[in-house]
Amino acid sequence: MPAPTRTYTLVLDWLEERLRSGEISVGDRLPAERHLAEEFGISRASVREAFRVLDAMGLVRSSTGSGPNAGAIVISDPSAALGWALRMHVANRSLRIGDLVQTRLLLETQSAHEAATAPDTPERTAILDQATELVAAMDDPDLPDERFHAHDAQFHILLASLAGNVVVETIMASLRQATIGYVQETVAGLADWPQVRHTLQEQHKNILEAFQQRRGADAAEALRHHIIWFFELSDHR
Repeated sequence: MPAPTRTYTLVLDWLEERLRSGEISVGDRLPAERHLAEEFGISRASVREAFRVLDAMGLVRSSTGSGPNAGAIVISDPSAALGWALRMHVANRSLRIGDLVQTRLLLETQSAHEAATAPDTPERTAILDQATELVAAMDDPDLPDERFHAHDAQFHILLASLAGNVVVETIMASLRQATIGYVQETVAGLADWPQVRHTLQEQHKNILEAFQQRRGADAAEALRHHIIWFFELSDHR
């Protein structure tokens, strides 16, 4: 027997319909809980549950209280839900780190090839400038490891975005969220982390240079070596 439909899905279906039709868009405020509860003939608790689900999906940001800033506003953060779900499934061993790393490898190397033939635009220049700034910041030996890892993650996401595929960029951001625990565990187990950090930086510079010079095959190979090299330092194989 199929599971009974939960009442809060009425609100989810309603919002999907309105988003598809354009009646509601990012930045719009949703009707109040009381209004939606009356419209669908459900409890306000069910409406609140719908808002919580939408918040977890990265579709709504809710503010409690009263006044102009209270209520639920439609946002767009697609990587939030996917990253959260992947992290949880990694935690319960449903997904192997090795498979996530392999997926990342496929996405990043393909993006490197596509980025090499992408047109010159102000956006491309800005992305490469940001990537250059991140690499320069990571050169600072006093940069805390936590910031180093954050810059490292953003560096890879930025370069993948040069291919112009928003879905790939979203999945990349989610994969980085899902594997941050593995990165931290790997680093914590390394006696020679300062040398490893230095090597990672040299690899980052080689990758960046290949992207800047539109050498797609070289960029893909540099990424492949970089990702596999770090993964082989861990015990997650």
